[in-house]
Amino acid sequence: MAQSEVKQASSRVVPQPEPGLTVETLIERAIALRPLLREQQDETEKRGHYSKEIDERLRDGGFYRMLQPRRFGGYELAFTDFIRVVMEIARGDPGSAWCFTLSASHALLVGSHWSEAAQAELFGPTGDFNSPHRAVPSGRFERVEGGYIVNGTWSYSSGIPISTHFIGAGFLRPENGPPQPLNFIVSVDKIEILQDWGGGVALGMQGSGSNSVKLTDVFVPERHVIFGGPSGPDIIGDAGSEGVRLHGNPMYLGQLGGAYQNTFTAILTGAARAAIDEYEEIIRTKTVMMAPHLLRMNDPESQRPLGKALALADIAEVAAIAIADKFMDQCKAWGEDRRPITPADTFQLWSMSQEACFLACEAVDLLWRTAPVSAANRGSRLQRYFRDIQMYRIHPSAQPWVSLTRGQVHLGLPFGVFGLPPFPS
Repeated sequence: MAQSEVKQASSRVVPQPEPGLTVETLIERAIALRPLLREQQDETEKRGHYSKEIDERLRDGGFYRMLQPRRFGGYELAFTDFIRVVMEIARGDPGSAWCFTLSASHALLVGSHWSEAAQAELFGPTGDFNSPHRAVPSGRFERVEGGYIVNGTWSYSSGIPISTHFIGAGFLRPENGPPQPLNFIVSVDKIEILQDWGGGVALGMQGSGSNSVKLTDVFVPERHVIFGGPSGPDIIGDAGSEGVRLHGNPMYLGQLGGAYQNTFTAILTGAARAAIDEYEEIIRTKTVMMAPHLLRMNDPESQRPLGKALALADIAEVAAIAIADKFMDQCKAWGEDRRPITPADTFQLWSMSQEACFLACEAVDLLWRTAPVSAANRGSRLQRYFRDIQMYRIHPSAQPWVSLTRGQVHLGLPFGVFGLPPFPS
């Protein structure tokens, strides 16, 4: 794109497709989508991501634009609103919610850290944008005139099959000096999506669209590359970020490490609610094995786990909303008196989110253990939800290093495992 075209694009203001859209309307639409999400769960798993029909419902319904800056056609809703909607989508299908969330949430990342000209290009003339962010560094970067030639493969790029763009992380390795962490963004027409997800490749979250992405000799202009770790726990100074200066909203400070983890809380809380719905259907229709005259719903051994699962899901939901509110409070405090968002703030949110996720997982576990044997059959929704939660349990975000780092930060010690920081620096 020529410089004159870049300048013209940066002055563009994209109208919202549906001015006045509220989170209440989005929640209603997510609930209305629930039957279709559940009906298509089997084919979603086989395909590896949700259908074009569901994608169109989400796109036309404004879901991908929730965190997108208003200037570029988004609704710029609060992060808490996003979390509330994700929980409802996950109640329809956790795998689909993972696919959606890890794609839709990164409009907030782009709106925070890329330049005005780059944002205008990336969100485009219509504001149609969604992208995963593979934060684990990979690939090779060769500096050329005006940008970089990029080669490499980025695995587990959740949401890529339904996305318009891809964001990846890596290191520029100059001849002299230390490696420099960077993040780049490209449109999906420049990448190859490898067919390595869905169809039973992994245990769970088969609908998450967690395919690998391959780039071969792709030119990325300088304005589409930022240096540093935008999801890390860096202290924000008085100047703020590109996004704050452009949009005037401290939510675009871009300190997203802790907030990002809370999207898992929302997904897993939705999974717990979905498991509760399925368990209730089972116990209302199936009888006790040794007492065929007695419905399971009248058996205390089914009533008790249901009651506890409800309480665990309630706590996880309250936590998800409170953590999102806390993130918004951190942003507001910076906006009002430039209070920095510190590593302690980031890992407070992260560790709280992790524990809330474990509660939601425990709810699904409990129902799984007390369900009839038929719940283990392939195609059973309860079996699917049980498999789905295991994918969080082995996710890097769910590991003990989070508690370790929280303790180190609290004590004022250097943080990281074996002297290695939790984010590239």
